[in-house]
Amino acid sequence: MWVVLAVVVVTFLLLARALRSLWLPVKALVLNVVSIAAAYGITVLIWQDGHGSDLLFDQQATGAVTTWVPIAAFAFLFGLSMDYEVFILSRMREAYDDHGRTDDAVVDGIAHTGRLVTSAALILFLSFVALATVPSIDVKILATTLALGILLDAVVVRGLLAPALVSVLGRANWTLPRPLAVVLRTSSDPPPERRENGRRQRTRLPLTGE
Repeated sequence: MWVVLAVVVVTFLLLARALRSLWLPVKALVLNVVSIAAAYGITVLIWQDGHGSDLLFDQQATGAVTTWVPIAAFAFLFGLSMDYEVFILSRMREAYDDHGRTDDAVVDGIAHTGRLVTSAALILFLSFVALATVPSIDVKILATTLALGILLDAVVVRGLLAPALVSVLGRANWTLPRPLAVVLRTSSDPPPERRENGRRQRTRLPLTGE
């Protein structure tokens, strides 16, 4: 538990500084928990309860999951899913700094990172499917957890829940309390060049004939 707590705290601090936000790191951590919990649940359903193990792997259910498997799966899935989240949220942050509109920032973030995240997730999914052909039952269970976790994270969590929550939170996404900003040695305001760029975009008048 101490290791997990340390990972959560360090991840929150790094994301808060990188994204200059309080709620975006919180949302990322909560969605990571949801993604990993869903992968655990499906793994238990297949390998512990026996729903689909014969059909998918031609193996009888084990009735239990070896202790090291959830720990190893957590290490893999937390890092991979957070990696995808950083790609998406960083692009959303940049877009919001440019024009100051949350809904447009969500569209820009998904449009510019969606294919990259989807392609990376597909490659990893197929790699873990190949890993599931190893004769060892424990390795099959781990591969199942990783493959399903990556699939759920890329399709459901990053593709649907993450952008939806950013849209719902609105301007709260981009706020960072001053005490936390001082501790992290950053600011919630966009860099000067981005503020100036956004100001020019909002005040640009259409030319005749446009």
